[in-house]
Amino acid sequence: MASVPFDQLEGEIWYNGEFVPWKDAKVHVLSHGLHYASAVFEGERAYGGEIFKLTEHTERLHASGEILGFKIPYSVGEIDQACNELLARQGFEDAYVRPIAWRGSEMMGVSAQNNRINLAIAIWQWPSYFDPEQRMKGIRLDMAEYRRPDPMTAPSRSKAAGLYMICTLSKHRAEARGYADALMLDWRGRVAEATGANVFFVQDGKIHTPTPDCFLDGITRRTVIGLARKRGYEVIERAIMPEELEGFEQCFLTGTAAEVTPVSEIGPYTFTVGEIARNLVNDYMAEVQPKKAAAE
Repeated sequence: MASVPFDQLEGEIWYNGEFVPWKDAKVHVLSHGLHYASAVFEGERAYGGEIFKLTEHTERLHASGEILGFKIPYSVGEIDQACNELLARQGFEDAYVRPIAWRGSEMMGVSAQNNRINLAIAIWQWPSYFDPEQRMKGIRLDMAEYRRPDPMTAPSRSKAAGLYMICTLSKHRAEARGYADALMLDWRGRVAEATGANVFFVQDGKIHTPTPDCFLDGITRRTVIGLARKRGYEVIERAIMPEELEGFEQCFLTGTAAEVTPVSEIGPYTFTVGEIARNLVNDYMAEVQPKKAAAE
């Protein structure tokens, strides 16, 4: 699949209330979302034929649109139903789900008050975000050049397309230097997140993670915090400075695409793939399996 461009995959895409052939799901070159990043999206995974925490993702999609000043013209229930029906039509058990909403082409310019709000959903099979052979050895992160912006300068609580520009730049630079991803600081110089995943550290049996005050409090992040506390691990959300990385023993990332991925290096700092990280990898994979399947 990796050699096939995404616009040439097989199947259907749900597009403004209809299922259309994959190749026909197109937007005009003068769509506002393309020029001015007036778009919001979600990333979800299906396991065993069920989309994990689908409604939470859909609710966040609605909230993201509202932060960007537009209302998605489909209810949470309608979007959930469309995602589930599309998953069945695609015939996948395990897959990645991508809803996206954007302003259309009725007006071109910074102002686009009367543009239609479009919504599309695509589902495809997407394996682990990181190389499976390297994942449990711990991936290597570079230090990103760009920083997460001040919430007073960008809508950081929205999963908005425009916020990912610096993530793409940072990940490309890291890959060119032989790393799998990059760790981003925030505008204050504090540890924030990777380019598409939240970050956690372990020290003396306790788990530390940055307070999500200028980046998304990920759904996977919250799930893993719950699993950690269920095991009795203390989870501390706080400001973390980059010089503290030298003292941490373990590190891992969390996200829908990344799931739970251990980290072995961040720039000059090294970490072990220890028991806590391995336990949470296993706990998360157990958590995402459909409960009806787990009971069989």
